[in-house]
Order: sequence, then C-alpha cells, then structure tokens
Amino acid sequence: MTVSTHGLRVHRGPQLLRAAVELLSSMRFAIALLTVICIASIIGTVLKQHEPINNYINQFGPFWAELFRTARLDSVYSAWWFLLILLFLVISTSLCVARNTPRILIDLRTFKEDIRAQSLKAFGQRAENRLAETPDMAANRIGQLLVSGGWKVKLQQRNASADGKAAAGWMVAARAGGAHKLGYIAAHSAIVLVCIGGLLDGDLVVRAQTWFNGKSVFTGGGMIADVAPEHRLSTANPTFRGNILVPEGGRGNVAILNQADGVLLQELPFTIELKKFIVDYYSTGMPKLFASEVVLHDRESGEQVPARIEVNHPASYKGVEIYQSSFDDGGSTVKLKAVPMAAAAKPFEVEGIIGGPSTEITNGKDKLTLEYAALRVINVENFADGGTMGSGADVRKVDLRHGIESRLGAANKTNKPKVLRNIGPSIGYKLRDAAGQAREYQNYMVPVDAGDGQPVFLLGMREKPEEPFRYLRVPADEQGSMDGFVRMRTALGDPATRERAIQRYIAKATDPKRPEMAEQLRVSAARALALFSGAERAKADAASQGGWQAIAEFMEANVPEAERERAGTVLVRILNDVLFEVLNLSREGAGMAALPNDEKSQGYLTQAVLALSDAHFYPAPVAMMMTDFTQVQASVFQVARAPGKNIVYLGCLLLIVGIFAMLYVRERRLWVWLTPGGASGDNDGRETVATMAFSVNRKTLDSDREFEHLKHRLLALKKEEPASP
Repeated sequence: MTVSTHGLRVHRGPQLLRAAVELLSSMRFAIALLTVICIASIIGTVLKQHEPINNYINQFGPFWAELFRTARLDSVYSAWWFLLILLFLVISTSLCVARNTPRILIDLRTFKEDIRAQSLKAFGQRAENRLAETPDMAANRIGQLLVSGGWKVKLQQRNASADGKAAAGWMVAARAGGAHKLGYIAAHSAIVLVCIGGLLDGDLVVRAQTWFNGKSVFTGGGMIADVAPEHRLSTANPTFRGNILVPEGGRGNVAILNQADGVLLQELPFTIELKKFIVDYYSTGMPKLFASEVVLHDRESGEQVPARIEVNHPASYKGVEIYQSSFDDGGSTVKLKAVPMAAAAKPFEVEGIIGGPSTEITNGKDKLTLEYAALRVINVENFADGGTMGSGADVRKVDLRHGIESRLGAANKTNKPKVLRNIGPSIGYKLRDAAGQAREYQNYMVPVDAGDGQPVFLLGMREKPEEPFRYLRVPADEQGSMDGFVRMRTALGDPATRERAIQRYIAKATDPKRPEMAEQLRVSAARALALFSGAERAKADAASQGGWQAIAEFMEANVPEAERERAGTVLVRILNDVLFEVLNLSREGAGMAALPNDEKSQGYLTQAVLALSDAHFYPAPVAMMMTDFTQVQASVFQVARAPGKNIVYLGCLLLIVGIFAMLYVRERRLWVWLTPGGASGDNDGRETVATMAFSVNRKTLDSDREFEHLKHRLLALKKEEPASP
C-alpha cells in the first residue's frame, strides 16, 4: 500500500499538467473565451468609455456607476480581466495549433497508398471498369492524367500474398486540396497574431511599467513641467498611444496617456511645432478639412523636419506615427461684458483666456466663479420654420402655460427642409456657485434674425452636459445692442416708473364720458403689472416670481374656469399697453425719443415682453456677453508607437487566406486499384480490372461533378445516356 500511494503521488503532477493542457487547448475553452470577449466588446461599444464618473451617475445612478467603475466596464479594453482573457486566448489557440500542426503536416505528406483493396468497396463514390491495357501501363497513364490535373500522385506496386488472399496489382493514390488543412493552421495562427498585436499595442506594456518599473499614475493638476519623473515614461517606451495638444505658434513634446484613474506622461523623441492650422467647413458647419503644417525638432540631433498632417494622412518620425485627431482652442483671449438679469446685479467687464484661470465675481448677494469654457467662431443653425431657436409670437395670442414651457425649451423638430445659416461667434462659459455646482452657458455675440424681422440675442443655458441648451431670446434695439432691454427691465422694477406708466395708460384708454372706468382700469393694470414684474406674488406658495407664469397662476386661483379665457384676453391686452408705456418711459429716462405705436415697435415690444417673462427663470444674476476676442487655434494630435501593427496586419492576411482555404478549398483523395484480368489473373495480362474510390471532406454538387469527370476520364467509362421516355 505504501508503494502504491507513493506511486500515485509521483504521477499526480504530470496528470494534472496534461489535464490543464487538454483544457487550455480544447475547442470548448477557446469558444468560451471568444464568447466572453464578444460580450465585453458589445459592452464597450454600447457603454461610453472613459467618461467622468459624474456622467455615469447622472445617467445610471450611483449604484450602477460604482458597479461599472469596480468591474472596469467604463474602460473595458484596458481592464485587467479583458487583457487576461486575451492572454488565455493566445495560450489556448497556440496550444491548439501546436498540437494539431504536426498531425496535419504528416497527413499532407501521406498518400494513404497502403489502403486495402477490399476497403475501396466501402466508399460511397466508387466505380469499376475493365481497361484494355496492362496494370503497369494503366497505372502510369492514370498517374500522368492526375498530375496534369493538379493532383499529387504516388504509385505502389503490390505482389500477391503467400496465402493468396491478396492479389498482385498497382495502387494509384492521389490527393489534392491540401491547402484546406493549411487554412486551419493559418486561421488559428491569425487569431494568435492579432491577439499578440493587440496586447502589444494596448495598455499591457504601459501597465507593466506601473507594476514593475516604479511608474505611477498622476491624479493631480498643474503644469506638465511640474509633474514628477515617476509619472513620466521614457522615450524608449516600446509601445504607447496618447494625445498632445499644440497651439498655433507653440510647441509640445509630452503626450498624455489616459488611464482609468489618472494619466501618464509620455516623453516624445521630438518636439512638435505647429506653424499653421488649416480648417475648412461644409455649409452645414461641419469641418470639411483640417490639417496642420508642423516642424518636427529632433531632441537629440536638433534636426528640423517639416511635415503636413491631415486626417488619414499621418506623419511618421523615429517609429512614432503622428495623426491629426481633432482641433481645439489654443488659449483664445475673450472680453466679456456682464448684462444684469436680476434687480441687484450690476454691469461690469472682464477679460479671460479659454481654458485658462477662472475669475471670481461677486454680483449682488451671489458669489460665483466664472470659468471660460469654449469659443466657437462658426455656428451653423437650422432656421427652417423658426429654426432651432423658435420664432416670435404676439403676446396677445399667447397660450400662457405653453409659452412658459416652450420659450426656454428646445424647439420642436419638423420635417421641413433645412435652412442653414452661420449666426456668428459664441462664448461658452460656466458659473460655479459656492457649493461647487456649475451651470453651463452659451451666448451668441451678435443678434440673429430668426425670420420674424426682429433680431434677438440668443442666451443659452443647460443644467447638465447631456441636456440640450435652452435659449432666452433678448431683442436687439435699433443700435443692435441689449441696452434697450436692460433699460426696460430696470424701469419695470421701479415702483415709481410703474405708477407713471399706469397713469399714462389710463389717460389714453379711459373714455372721458365714463370716468367711473378709470379706477377699475387702474386696479387691473396695477395688479397685472405687479404680478408680471414680480413685485407681488400671485399667491403665497407660488413657484414663479413673475412673468406670464405668475399671471397664469393668479388666473387659475381667482377666476372661474368659464370666465378665464375672456378675462385672460382682457388682462393680456391691458398689460401689453402698460408695458409699452414702461418701454417709452425707459427711453425717455435715457434721453431718447419715444417709440411710435407702429408694427415695428410692437414687434420689438412683443419680443421684449417674452424675454422679460422668461428672464425670471434665468438662473444667473448676469449674462456674460462677448464684446471682442482673439482666436488662437490648436491641433490635437494622436501619437502612437505601435509595433504590433504589422503583426496585426499579418494576422489579418493569414485570417483571410485561412478562411478562404477552409471555405472554398476542398480536400480530395483518390485511389485506383489495378489488377490484371479477373481477380485470379487468369488471362494473358493485357486486360486490367480497375476499381476507383473518391473521398472529399465536404460533399457538394461540385464534388459530384468532379467524380463523374474523373470516372469517365480515368476509367474510360461512357457517360450514361438519359432514359428514353
């Protein structure tokens, strides 16, 4: 028993090793790995990769966002488990190729000429005939015919056995289509090569340096020059893929490699100097061409190499490919003017740099941080049927609730043809409050005519990055500025001005023969103007602070539903006339002439009233309007050293060849057994009995036709005539 137990211990190790090799090289294991890779690739395609964690929280919630981050589903293709699966797939496929290749190569060199003559009768495709020639002559003739048809042939002469069970004769063994099995080797080798190339060009080498070479991911901020050496990869790094932003007239020699929890800096063996950035646009506003005129400065020799980089036309230097990835702002300077949108706000001017330091602003009781986000010089919008910004409407025909919901909302889409128009530069910025919450704004520099004849300034705002911008439309006065709107809003907030406007309205609207109506008009006008201006809340728990929403809530709370439509029409007309007096009083206070009560003035008033109503929903005390800018463009280059690229190309070529060979090349084998005379050889040797058998790995109509052709050509069998009807 002791010896037996010891023997088991001795042989258990090799048995486990063989079992592991059998598992790794099995087809089931490889298919399971490919299935997991396919599922992971679907996840990586559907789920946006390398997004900030807040984006996942906003879209899926905290639980799923944390799950995605823990399972590395937000960076599938660089996740450790994905790379591990690829590694196991390489091992599995390599073992499979290693196990089967020797057997395949041996089979390709084997003609199987030793097959028994009796076994030929078991083949499904076989034929027999008598030939008027000796067996050796028949064997040589058949062999030459097969060779001329592209077959590989081997002839074997057999002697009769001593016991007489096996007759003497010639065996012609031939094979064709051996590339079918070579296709198996090529296809499986292609999988190995593609995976190896993917591992080389992926994050595996970079991660290995963080694991074994003392490198660590950088998670802080600041200048690139201040980043410590442990966060930098040397120019000798064999594989990397990163991005580098170079402003026009500037230089850069450090690429950013994004990691799941930070970045690594990749030192380049050269410096990229951007001489000129070229961009051309389609009529839709989409870039048609962007290219960069650069000079590459060698960091060792100082050699200067000029190059032009375009999309799909990269430059290459010292084994590093430089691709034109995109373009961005390179630090444009902007001058902004704050337009008051709240009663306590004051105008001021500020200057900043896009992407540069933020500015602390204090306006009224609000303390905000102004972040300069983006400058867009070209903005092409669709103005079909009012375009993306909507169109104006007469306040006397406004559905109060629909007006509130639609003014700041995204415009409805239509199926009408697009009317594209460049509406000029815009400034994008963020206002961040003391709690760290930020709203994003996009304001256009020049007024836009949306098709109703009244130019408006477009002030966009959104709470979250995934939301569309909602636009406040502020009318431009006759000088093309927002000053007229600001003056009117200031006048509306002044109780004395409101009282004077009511008095003017009563003087014009009251019939001298009916003086008793003056007091009723005064009460209605004062209440409507107070509600609209926000001086009086419609009710204690009202959510709105003024505008049409406040009036709508007042109507719902105080007017019976049957009388609401008629009362609303009267109230809107009264308010429109009083606001016209407020507008003229604001102009008179600025030393300007009053506007005549014509169609043009009413168009301006209509848009101004809508903007005043919507301004109560504007979430900032000021709107930052751009007055001047100096654009500096920048190119975003993707730099890559990809030694696995050629390996992947070779793998793709082998995969194409292998699949073609396996699908379209048929492996065929043919045997012809030739014996003299009858089975006992009882003639003069000038007649031969021929038995032919045909084998194919995949039986098709083509293989049937080939068998018929060989049968008639080699055995001189006549084609069967179709039976007479």
